[in-house]
Amino acid sequence: MRKTLIFAAITAAAAGSTSAAARAPVYSASIVRTALGIPHITARDWRGIGYGVAYAYGQDNLCLLAEEFATVAGQRSQNFGAGAKAVLGFEPVDNQTSDLFFRSAIDLPALRRGARTMAPEQTQLSAGYVAGYNRLLRDLGTAGVPASCRGKAWVRPITGDDMLRLTEKQMLLASSLNFAGALVAAQPPGAPPVADNGGLPEAHPTGIGSNGWAFGGDVTEDGRGMLAGNPHFPWTGPSRFWEMHVTIPGKLDAMGAGIAGSPIPTIGFNKDVAWTHTVTAAQHFTLYQLKLDPADPTAYLVDGKSVKMTAQSVTLPAVGPAPAVTRAFYSTRFGRVIAMPAIGAAWSRTTAFTLRDANQGNQRGIGTWIAYDTARNVGEIRAAAERSLGIPWVNTIAADRFGNVLHADVTAVPNVSAAMARDCATPLSRVVAARAVLLDGSRSACMWQTAAGTPAPGLMPAGDQAVYARRDYVANSNDNYWLSNAGAPYRQLSPILGSWGTPRSLRTRSGLTEISRALAQGKLTRARIQDMVFANHSLAAELALAPVLALCRDKADVAAACAALGQWDGKFDLTSRGAYLFQTFWLKARTTPGLWSVPFDAADAVNTPRGLVTSGAPGEALVAALKGAADALAAQHIALDAPWGEVQFAIDGDRHIPVHGADGAVGILNVQMSEPVAGGIVPRHGSSYVQIVGFDDAGPVADAVLSYSQSSDPASPHFADQTRLYSAKRWHRLPFTPAQIAADSPGAVLRISE
Repeated sequence: MRKTLIFAAITAAAAGSTSAAARAPVYSASIVRTALGIPHITARDWRGIGYGVAYAYGQDNLCLLAEEFATVAGQRSQNFGAGAKAVLGFEPVDNQTSDLFFRSAIDLPALRRGARTMAPEQTQLSAGYVAGYNRLLRDLGTAGVPASCRGKAWVRPITGDDMLRLTEKQMLLASSLNFAGALVAAQPPGAPPVADNGGLPEAHPTGIGSNGWAFGGDVTEDGRGMLAGNPHFPWTGPSRFWEMHVTIPGKLDAMGAGIAGSPIPTIGFNKDVAWTHTVTAAQHFTLYQLKLDPADPTAYLVDGKSVKMTAQSVTLPAVGPAPAVTRAFYSTRFGRVIAMPAIGAAWSRTTAFTLRDANQGNQRGIGTWIAYDTARNVGEIRAAAERSLGIPWVNTIAADRFGNVLHADVTAVPNVSAAMARDCATPLSRVVAARAVLLDGSRSACMWQTAAGTPAPGLMPAGDQAVYARRDYVANSNDNYWLSNAGAPYRQLSPILGSWGTPRSLRTRSGLTEISRALAQGKLTRARIQDMVFANHSLAAELALAPVLALCRDKADVAAACAALGQWDGKFDLTSRGAYLFQTFWLKARTTPGLWSVPFDAADAVNTPRGLVTSGAPGEALVAALKGAADALAAQHIALDAPWGEVQFAIDGDRHIPVHGADGAVGILNVQMSEPVAGGIVPRHGSSYVQIVGFDDAGPVADAVLSYSQSSDPASPHFADQTRLYSAKRWHRLPFTPAQIAADSPGAVLRISE
């Protein structure tokens, strides 16, 4: 009874009467936390949702979020030191580069103008988030701030500008942020040189991506849709996911997760539809090669006419004895000038290179996720993605209660057709083709094409991008749109959306193989899908283990390693002995020339290449890789047959929590990319917010686990509670309805308003 009254009080406080609403404060929300610290935020309007989410998120991750606001404001050098590191996107750069990037790349006046055209719901969410964050700081006071950032100058109240910066940063995660070093390094000939810390980002790093599967009514036991989402994201830093449930009675009722600064779930479900995201293989930028005016290296020729670059000066203030740093940045109609000498893209007196980003100024993302949170079926999810082109750099995989599934690889992409990419190529285009589309900036015809009906000039219309709408299944593991259903390959589209008809990653092949095997056994159930997600099966082991064992049995110098592999079960479960040896071996061996006897065949992409070659030079390379792996383990003082759970672990104070899953390159679905520490390895990027969502007559039925838990504060009771759950392959049934919330050990109701 007490629990029922608690939830009733929340709903009543949020809804209120007409007369009470007239006297209501500007911001008001109620927060109740259920098991594992999951907050349920209820408010009467969008302002209140932003207000409550910011407050609750700050309770769990205040220091992380405060540092992120300092980062996007370009204030890391003065607060953390110029030489220390910041995480931009998913990789670290030095703080000075980070500060120069954000101070030059974020156009606040333009973002403020854009904010005036956003839907009221979006502006209200942002305003509420600012108010909720600042309210938490006031309530905590200096003494209440977590120890890791207590008394720090960068823990400060925020403004709407901070939210504009943070949202813009999230839009640029898979594009401009990866070129921060190249942007900072770009200086005209004759200017003082800047260290070459710029290079092309890795092409579609499928080893660290995500998995999204949606199963339709034709293949599920209950005839309804079911979603399996497993985004692979960092275990530390601002891209950690955080679970939340947000409710505006009669308008919004959605649950799921978002990263730092997300005022609503960006992955999750409501009563009718569930969705997840995987990083798309599409490119959200193009590079341009400019022909410079012989008389002026800061002017470029377009159709033979000289056009002056626009210069911007950025100064970082002096910090202690270190002097102020001033840097010039240059822009063109083809984007901002970059320099990557290592790949031949230096700024000379004749040539310069630029980056144009389709997500620069993209303020449509949150509005699209509002539409997702309130959608009634996958058709409305699709319509929102296609209408807004606001999803920045991720696929959308969705399922609804009616048995429909969707894969929409529809994002903010430059409108560059295959013909245009071919006709506008330069001699260097072929060199960088695997990682970027490079176009000729000396011709106006090579500007992105403007299509009718798109929300911004130069974006590729949704009709030219890839959408699967089906009732059997769709699956994506960061390979491109071509093969999201093994039985229905997609037609070839522009190369800016990814290569077509090419080999799939082992992880993509593993997922499609597991789905095929599961469907061969009959209609799918929740339990079988859960087993697939955490099966920890390695396709590399399936393809290579037996022939490697046959090869190494008579080799004295790898006899011990061969014996250890002989007892491995081919999985990366906690008890799997020899798993670390195989992973270390495979990362060395996988690129061996001539490794497969059966080459890739586009007509059988799931099963090729295959047939490990163990004779001749490939066989010698395999033995050398195995010996190298054994030597590496010896140097780390790790036994060849060590159980995987003793090698890979998360750290909670002085305790280790064993972690299953492995490097995506071994063809495993449950990815954990780890880095070495004393005695083993710890996850840095991998399975994060894992959800299995289906539907019954009453609403959603969602099982989930957040691998690294809700809070980044070691003092929090929710710093590692879900990590232990994940370690044990246990799921938490997420409470969604009032009755479920009341039954899931809710704490006291926290009401905040102003």
